[in-house]
Amino acid sequence: MNFAKLTFLVVDDVPAMCQITANQLRALGAENILTAGNGADALRLLQTRQVDLVLSDWNMPLMDGLELLRQIRAQTDLAQIPMVMVTAEADRDRIAQAINSGVSDLLVKPYTRQRLEDKVANALSRRVRPAGEAPAIPAAPAAALPRPTILVVDDTPDNLRLIADLFDGQYRVKVAHNGPKALAMCSADNPPDLVLLDVMMPGMDGFEVAQRMREHPASAHIPIIFVTALNDDAARRKGLNLGAVDFVSKPLDPDLLQLRVQNFMRHIALHLQRQAEYDVLLENARLREDVERMLRHDIKGPLAGVLGLAQQLTSAVGLAPEHAAQADLIAASAKQALDTVQLSSDLFMIETGNYRLDPMPVDVAATLHQVAGAARAIYSAAATAAGNVQISVNAPLSGVMAAADPTLLPAVLHNLVKNACEAAAPDGNVTLSLLASQPLLVTITNTGVVPTPMRERFFDRYASSGKRQGTGLGTYSARLLTEAMLGTIAMATDDLQHRTVLTVTLPAHHP
Repeated sequence: MNFAKLTFLVVDDVPAMCQITANQLRALGAENILTAGNGADALRLLQTRQVDLVLSDWNMPLMDGLELLRQIRAQTDLAQIPMVMVTAEADRDRIAQAINSGVSDLLVKPYTRQRLEDKVANALSRRVRPAGEAPAIPAAPAAALPRPTILVVDDTPDNLRLIADLFDGQYRVKVAHNGPKALAMCSADNPPDLVLLDVMMPGMDGFEVAQRMREHPASAHIPIIFVTALNDDAARRKGLNLGAVDFVSKPLDPDLLQLRVQNFMRHIALHLQRQAEYDVLLENARLREDVERMLRHDIKGPLAGVLGLAQQLTSAVGLAPEHAAQADLIAASAKQALDTVQLSSDLFMIETGNYRLDPMPVDVAATLHQVAGAARAIYSAAATAAGNVQISVNAPLSGVMAAADPTLLPAVLHNLVKNACEAAAPDGNVTLSLLASQPLLVTITNTGVVPTPMRERFFDRYASSGKRQGTGLGTYSARLLTEAMLGTIAMATDDLQHRTVLTVTLPAHHP
């Protein structure tokens, strides 16, 4: 991939790391590279400069990488920019947040230039797609994890040969016979995973090598095991202060050295595995998103056809009144299903913090009557053998307007009325009421009580009780959608009167 014509934005609060990443990109052919020290500065740059890819550290002051990602995805003019998150994060829940927020790829620290190139190329090839656009061809499966690399540093050729032969076949082994050469190899594009470092060397001893490694961002993270004839406490304290993970005494015990290296290599293997796990998590999320996008796209056509045919039937000449009423219900159900398809996209945006409300005047009174009519068709004596739910509406036929979303509000009321009818059956009552106050107040009252263990969890995801087909998502989504419209939702159960009241507040629309 030709990086020369692209503009990259590198975001990191450590100037040296910004410079190192920029140099790595230049080595890959990039010529136009911008830098920022935190997410807030990066966002300001994005408002004035065209950028093809953002490469951002996660943990930064003022605005961290995750918040920067969410801000980018929430703005129409920026939402399509690929973003690679650079992280040492080990918390899978936080990684899931980045994936759900639309991260293009994840790069785990420390990383090689080759891995950086792979991640950048992958992100550029899989730019964020607008809704309805066909998915990209899936990326090739991740390659098998490479063998870890050991760098052996010793000025004695026999020691170099002994240690190199000891680990040859298990790991990739590199050797350096002095400190300057070791430093150059540790700050190269493909640094070692572990350094076995002799202390007593001419010119630059092992302690100075370790000190210089810790001062350079590219090698600061590399673990060191000192291999030395020194065995006094002062030498050990000095080595530990320089970040040594272990000491091995000379003359060498090959079995002991192998054991200590193998023990530490388990930690290195876990780090390498973490990148592979995050790659799998991200790819699975992409596949799930692709399937859901294709499903939404494929189901819209048939539903639109059902809606159109039902609307034609309602206006057909000579249609019996009961058949016309049924056609109206079919049209209303098809319209609700189409809205539900769109709603799934909105719910995903809300859950990931990327939803932006564009309030419009919505007739709450008319919506309540429509929802009640659809519920009567499902829960009336003619529709179910379980009993007849009496559904009444205390609201004018129309004219009470909320500042809301025309798709989200009907979904909230459908979910809550459905829940109330199921709780009230058989032969129960459900009452929908509307108070034209500021804010608007909608109450849905049903006979029956919520079980005590469920009351604190009523609006939680997957909270359900006593429903064979219940998923626990109806009231959860109702809460999310209501709060997204700047409203509130609450539940109260009265055991003495054997009833439950759901209360929804919504901002009133003012012309």
